[in-house]
Amino acid sequence: MSIAQPNPFRAIALKVASVILFVLMATLIKAASAEVPPGQTVFFRSLCAMPVILGWLIWQGNFPKGLWTTNPVGHLWRGLIGSTAMGLSFAGLAILPLSEVKAIQYAMPLFVVILAALMLGERVRAVRLGAVGMGMVGVLIILWPRLTLFTGNNVDPQLAYGALIVLTGSMCAAFAQIFVRKLVETEHTAAIVFWFSVTATLLSLFTAPFGWKVPSAMVLACLVGSGLLGGLGQILLTSAYRYGDASIIAPFEYASMLFAIAIGYAVFGEVPTMFMLLGASIVIAAGVMIILREHYLKLKRGKGRQHVTKYG
Repeated sequence: MSIAQPNPFRAIALKVASVILFVLMATLIKAASAEVPPGQTVFFRSLCAMPVILGWLIWQGNFPKGLWTTNPVGHLWRGLIGSTAMGLSFAGLAILPLSEVKAIQYAMPLFVVILAALMLGERVRAVRLGAVGMGMVGVLIILWPRLTLFTGNNVDPQLAYGALIVLTGSMCAAFAQIFVRKLVETEHTAAIVFWFSVTATLLSLFTAPFGWKVPSAMVLACLVGSGLLGGLGQILLTSAYRYGDASIIAPFEYASMLFAIAIGYAVFGEVPTMFMLLGASIVIAAGVMIILREHYLKLKRGKGRQHVTKYG
């Protein structure tokens, strides 16, 4: 694949487009989750993304070489933990407002910093450590109304459960990112995305005995659409990082909150709480601090390589 000339405006446009597609994908998943279980949504989301990814590879002239792998075991582990993260995220979408799920998922980069220090030996200095601490405070503010521990007995147990499984899913997604950091040393980005879709599709089949249902035509359309949007969103996300630096592009991920709030209100009648908005603002600020800090360290070390992946 030829190296694209830097074009920050195109990079930002592609990033924002991918963010919109991923929020729309989550909207379709939430709509379908009222009828089908999380394992079934993972199956359709992963299966229907594969034709889009393969078509993109063919169009780019990277098929089949873009799918070659030298680390199948690494893909398997990444697929296992990533599929778990996706399933928990989809389960949370069936319970919580769309914008609240997105807000809790913003904790994932914070967990990545912690795990990178513990598992990869990366040094975490005061700035990133402070950003992680600030972000965790934001996460606690988001979760505050959902946890009986803090609010007495006036909490819906199902909502508390939903918040905790989304948070657990974010932790699993952070573990998956650690595996990706190792995979990008030898693997093509397309191979990482494609083999994750394959692994997630196969693993989700093991949930079939636990209540899969024959979906209605409308729900089937939502399931298929979620896969197509997810695959297309992944392509736009990957393309964005070919035209611009991560420090320019990554902060636009947080635009998903605006889209999630708007769609959640328009489609599901969801109104965000002050706790959620305040906590999300703090987590977003912490995430931007981490992004800018990592960009500074890359410049200082002279490292320009970037990798892109997104579960769910």
